[in-house]
Amino acid sequence: MLNNNDLKSQFDLTDPYQIAKYIKAVTKQTPIKAYVNGEFTAEDLADLEFYGTPGSCVIFGESNIVLPFLDNNKDKIKSVRLEYDRRNSAIPMLDTTKIEARIEPGSYIREGAFIGKNAVIMMGAVINIGANIGEGTMVDMNAVIGARGQVGKNVHVGAGTVVAGVLEPPSKTPVIIEDDVVIGANAVILEGVKVGKGAVVAAGSVVTQDVPPGTVVAGTPAKVIKDKDEKTKSKTELLDDLRG
Repeated sequence: MLNNNDLKSQFDLTDPYQIAKYIKAVTKQTPIKAYVNGEFTAEDLADLEFYGTPGSCVIFGESNIVLPFLDNNKDKIKSVRLEYDRRNSAIPMLDTTKIEARIEPGSYIREGAFIGKNAVIMMGAVINIGANIGEGTMVDMNAVIGARGQVGKNVHVGAGTVVAGVLEPPSKTPVIIEDDVVIGANAVILEGVKVGKGAVVAAGSVVTQDVPPGTVVAGTPAKVIKDKDEKTKSKTELLDDLRG
């Protein structure tokens, strides 16, 4: 039987139909951390992952293993505290240890996402499966890049912005944000929209239609208000030092 890592390699996680098949096939996980103080021996815990002494330890494992163990040995337990943060989760968080980017604490990046070199992912940002974040792009605080969202190079995605994900309906085109785009805080980019290279989306805008390259859009729904000029460029300048 394939483990989840091997299974992932069998699917194209940029394709909505393949993502759905992967989620169906993958083993769902409810990992538990149990702090246990009791009268256990090393033999009692031989089949479990634990740290500490048998009498006072932390046990890690899936709920269908740890919970029955605790129930079957409750007469040996003096005290126990459980911690868990998910239930039947299909997609784990991405291992970011080898990514050449700045990933701040409190961000959530699911496996199957791609993060480019020198990107910056700020606190509270959420990046879903199949999303692509280009080199040098900043995803600011509490922004959401939905499933399969495509964000180009040297883009600024403002705090609280939502780039809509596309898994359902699967036939819908994902959001595409081209290089050098600046998106203001709390903007919403809806499914199927393409934001052209160098465009600027004003804060709070709701973008329902494609944005031409080099233009500034604003409003709900967003409309082109002008071409990008030197004044706009100076107000939307990106800082390389933030990405080093």
